[in-house]
Amino acid sequence: MTTTAAPSLHASTTDPLRIAVIGTGYLGATHAACMAELGFEVLGVDVDPAKVEALSRGELPFHEPGLAELLRRHVASGRLRFTTCYEQAGAWADVHFIGVGTPQRPGESAADLRYVDAAVTALAGHITRDALVVGKSTVPVGTAARLAGLLAETRAANGLPGRVELAWNPEFLREGFAVQDTLSPDRLVVGVASDHAEQVLCRVYADAVAAGTPWIRTDYETAELVKVAANAFLATKISFINAFSEITEAVGGDIGTLADAIGHDPRIGRRFLNAGVGFGGGCLPKDIRALQARVSELGLDRTMRFLAEMDDINLRRRDRVVDLAVQVLSHDRDGVTRCTANGGSGHVPDPVSVQVLNGARIAMLGTTFKPDSDDVRDSPALDVANRLYTAGAEVSVYDPKGNANAAARFPRLGYVDTCREAITGADLVILLTEWDEFRALDPDHVATFVNRRNIVDGRNVLDPTAWREAGFTLAALGHRFAPDTGRGG
Repeated sequence: MTTTAAPSLHASTTDPLRIAVIGTGYLGATHAACMAELGFEVLGVDVDPAKVEALSRGELPFHEPGLAELLRRHVASGRLRFTTCYEQAGAWADVHFIGVGTPQRPGESAADLRYVDAAVTALAGHITRDALVVGKSTVPVGTAARLAGLLAETRAANGLPGRVELAWNPEFLREGFAVQDTLSPDRLVVGVASDHAEQVLCRVYADAVAAGTPWIRTDYETAELVKVAANAFLATKISFINAFSEITEAVGGDIGTLADAIGHDPRIGRRFLNAGVGFGGGCLPKDIRALQARVSELGLDRTMRFLAEMDDINLRRRDRVVDLAVQVLSHDRDGVTRCTANGGSGHVPDPVSVQVLNGARIAMLGTTFKPDSDDVRDSPALDVANRLYTAGAEVSVYDPKGNANAAARFPRLGYVDTCREAITGADLVILLTEWDEFRALDPDHVATFVNRRNIVDGRNVLDPTAWREAGFTLAALGHRFAPDTGRGG
């Protein structure tokens, strides 16, 4: 059943709910702090004692705008606490949100559900009262039904009292906007097996419901599929415009104008039709791969075959940045625009790349997969930086928030603390994360620090005219690099 209005609350259900959040990574810590902000008493549970201790001091181990302030405020007030003890959570909370990670299995495309299974199993053995267990993690379809059975079997085997149900309530957080998305969601999807479970979730989200947030009640399977469908559609839209950018790079044309023109069609819309280096992060890449793996398990291999091409298009954008770097630098050195022998494909540099890039001083602006985040998981920017380094370039890397995480993954790159340090003496500047700091760069000011006036705009956020008037050769993804005709420099 699907509805557009949440159920009315009964007078007998107005006692305050106590909430536990299992898993205190990005999703769990955000949800816990935001639930405290909404007025609930919240207990965060994690198996990592060091993480629990840091959060208990009000220290956030990642960057998310506005979240650190919420964490400190509610830890100080006592409304938000953290523990490693499942027994404490099981005896205390009315609602248990599961927010543990579901990463890609090593060497496979499928999701690794070990952490979700372990969390539900541990929790099930310690709930001694009426409670609702609510999954928020992104999981393959069919997982919730399996976990509902696991929950019931574990409790029966331990002879535990109380009525305990499972519900699924997928998250739709955007990194950089996670606090806003939790406190003021654009929709609430609840996969439930009873009216009682829906009533409990309606109480949790009473403020959002009162504000008119669309309320969608459905079954487990649909709730699971909604999240992966949303991510798959978003990945498809980004990959679609990047596929067209491959055409405009070959034949000419303006990819930005093309996107504007088709974006005026209300059936298409302009958002996320931005040609660039592609998507990354901890959600879209692994979620579309996990979806492909799951439908294959279901015998529906052909159903999501197009997602494999979306993934390939996305990864080719990274190849294209390497190729543009080779083209720009080779043209700057001797007026001959060289291309990588294999289109820049792969992590093993070809001879042309090594010949042109070896010894070149390249400033890399950005390591995170998007601005307002310190997340470098599957980051196109960091991947490109590593490829250029592997080809022999002297890479100087700067990101306002991501350097520490990037250095943990690729310590051999040269990290600096300011944009000025990165660009000083550079033969080429490459912008790959669209931080406001980089968008606002003054080309005349940059020109006073670089060795050669060359720049690659991997996100199409710079004004080409202003940079070319300052004497820069500018190349951008989605645009044909033709410096001799004035389009590339």
